[in-house]
Amino acid sequence: MTYTKYWIWFTQAIGYCTPKAKQVAQMYNSILEFYEGGEAEWRFSGLFSNAEIEKLSFTKLSSADEILFKCNMLGYRILSLDNSFYPECLKNIDDPPAVIYVSGHIPEDIDNRLSIGIVGTRRASRYGMKAAFDFGYNLAKIGVAVISGGALGIDSSSHNGALSADGVTICVLGCGINYNYLRDNAQMRSSITFKGAVISEYPPDTEPYPFHFPQRNRIISALSNGILVIEAGRKSGSLITVNRALEQNSRKKIFALAGPADPHFFGTNELIKEKVAVLVTDYKDIINEFDSLYVTSELPAGAAPDEDAVDVIPIKGKPPENINGLRTKDLSEVPVHRENLNLTDDESTVYYAISDEPIHIDAIAEKTGLPVFRLLPVLTTLELRQLIKCVQGRSYRLI
Repeated sequence: MTYTKYWIWFTQAIGYCTPKAKQVAQMYNSILEFYEGGEAEWRFSGLFSNAEIEKLSFTKLSSADEILFKCNMLGYRILSLDNSFYPECLKNIDDPPAVIYVSGHIPEDIDNRLSIGIVGTRRASRYGMKAAFDFGYNLAKIGVAVISGGALGIDSSSHNGALSADGVTICVLGCGINYNYLRDNAQMRSSITFKGAVISEYPPDTEPYPFHFPQRNRIISALSNGILVIEAGRKSGSLITVNRALEQNSRKKIFALAGPADPHFFGTNELIKEKVAVLVTDYKDIINEFDSLYVTSELPAGAAPDEDAVDVIPIKGKPPENINGLRTKDLSEVPVHRENLNLTDDESTVYYAISDEPIHIDAIAEKTGLPVFRLLPVLTTLELRQLIKCVQGRSYRLI
């Protein structure tokens, strides 16, 4: 059973970005048990200072009722630590939010889906903005969840890239979801809720105080399997996200895009120089750092693979023997086009334009009538499904 109201009351009294919410969850059967224990129990727990106990005593439960009412009115979902839909990857850090407010839907497979946080400066160059968009687009196109902070510059570019790919992206705010933060990004945040989620640990109308942004960075890093830093200066908040990621898991992957010898790229270049981050020039450099992107979903016992029953989802793990019932090893005989692949229109057009003889990408574009910017993600998808192979000189053939 969830006791969301009592967790909201707890945050109103104790605040945010504290390990004490997790400690209470581990020590008591429920937050209700903690609440009903009263001042004597709070002192006995040994978790709180006298000032915090006083705040717990004087904070009214009705303050939580007001927040619940506002969220119901706005259609926001609230996930508390005791909610089964609360992400495990977030729960596992030392200071998880007691509650997170959600507009849209956090993917139910977020703990298994490969997720990459993309961070960088608000005052980004055209180079940085384009790179963030391209990485967001290409990662989202192959099913990776793109996580960022909704700010101007790199954040917005990565979100917009993911949206352009019709992919999943999660925006973690440093203010309440209902607060009119960055009006220019309002449409983007609205669009995100249809394919992912806008989330915050702060109640709906909370202002974006400066100290909130370092706090929210721990949520971005917790939701991400890896962090990609694009265009960060010496004192960039992106470096806080990197530090939080490494504190949460010393083996968490850090990536960085190299930039010119310019102060705006000092932080990014330093991460590479100090070997904290893996240098990347292409989204495939990120994918190659993980064991595998795709596995088949579990089938009922004794069932044979069926194209409609098998779901391909992004996940970490060892490469499967087959994908959607297709052989994944190179065939010794001449490869032929396969049937019943459940391809999109663009994927089908490109797939049947490729044969066992290598064909250059420019020839594929001419043959299909698809511009290269639409062609590239399709080719990548077909590659990842091991239907085609890129050979020398950006040519492709069937496998």
